[in-house]
Amino acid sequence: MPRDPSVWTVMLALMGTHLAGMGAFLAVPVLAPAIAAETGLPAGLAGFHTSLVYAGALVSGPLTAGLLRRHGGVRVCQGALVTVGLGIALAAIGHPIALVLSALLSGLGHGPVTPAGSHLLAPRTPPARRSLIFGLKQCGVPMGAMMVAALAPLLALIFGWRGGVLGVALFSVLLALALQPLRAVLDADRQPDAPPLRPFAEARASLSILRDEPRIRALTIASASFGIGQFSFSSFFVVWQVEVLGRGLEAAGLALALAQCAGVVGRVLWAVVADRVGAPPVLVTLGVIIALASLGFALAGPSWPEATVLMLGAAMGASAVAWNGVLLGEVARLAPEGRVGAATAALGFVFAATMVVAPSGFSLLVLGTGGYGPGFFLCAVAALTGVIALRGLRAMRG
Repeated sequence: MPRDPSVWTVMLALMGTHLAGMGAFLAVPVLAPAIAAETGLPAGLAGFHTSLVYAGALVSGPLTAGLLRRHGGVRVCQGALVTVGLGIALAAIGHPIALVLSALLSGLGHGPVTPAGSHLLAPRTPPARRSLIFGLKQCGVPMGAMMVAALAPLLALIFGWRGGVLGVALFSVLLALALQPLRAVLDADRQPDAPPLRPFAEARASLSILRDEPRIRALTIASASFGIGQFSFSSFFVVWQVEVLGRGLEAAGLALALAQCAGVVGRVLWAVVADRVGAPPVLVTLGVIIALASLGFALAGPSWPEATVLMLGAAMGASAVAWNGVLLGEVARLAPEGRVGAATAALGFVFAATMVVAPSGFSLLVLGTGGYGPGFFLCAVAALTGVIALRGLRAMRG
């Protein structure tokens, strides 16, 4: 391990952290049809799982700045991944209460992951490559989703759905251990003697950025708006294919994996473009694509050709799954000096609050209407709301 790891080494480590952390969101929803078959719970309740994960993140996210100050970014990432793994493992009990606690604990662990990553990466990133490096780091999200979507059903086929859950949980813990060689160097800025964590004061200090920095506020609105499409798609694409199109769980999981693969490619390509033309126009374009793809899912039905559904999934993956790196890079550029982690945590708080409501709302629409069209239509409306917020950001830049 070099004494001063390169930005690429740090980026790869954080990519792995995001990859493992995605199990918090997708291990249960991807296996929802199998879990539902045993427990009798409706598979359409998968959106409530996503909301509960974000309820946990809502608690831990605003506290991240204080945790980073005392413990450093690597240690925060390690603690986050262990907590995520323990949370996922709880789901293997199978009882509804265990599933609720699993989602909350996983979310509590996941809340600090993105702010800690930005804290570690921002000081080491050349400005001319900011979008690319942050985009590559965030590729861990669709890569993790792709891994869970492809492997969890396979493990479930061999070992049962509990085996799929526990396999994802184990991977998260192993990733936490793999980060240890980086800790001494990357956490050299920690302050072990800093005052004890004051939860309410830390949260207020972090969230004040949204009041004081209008450009961070605009990016926060856009992230929450785009996130509705991202996590509704990730949570419901598999169960939608099973229940609406009549496909098998393995085939549906593979389709989600392909969509997440498009997200990996999209994150890199959009980041390269953003480094050349600026982040705002790229983000506006992505918002429009999310809206159009969401409308496609709202209109799709059993008679649609499989190739068309796969193309829609790829379009959603390349947009709804691909915006994060470009947007987080812009947050790092615009955040007050020394407050990148705090600004990212504030954005994450609003994002989590939105995700507490949105996927559950999607589930309620499914249960109330008997279909998935209204939920995907609202994803399109949300994406256009983000586009409007970003147009304001462009005006502020000018």
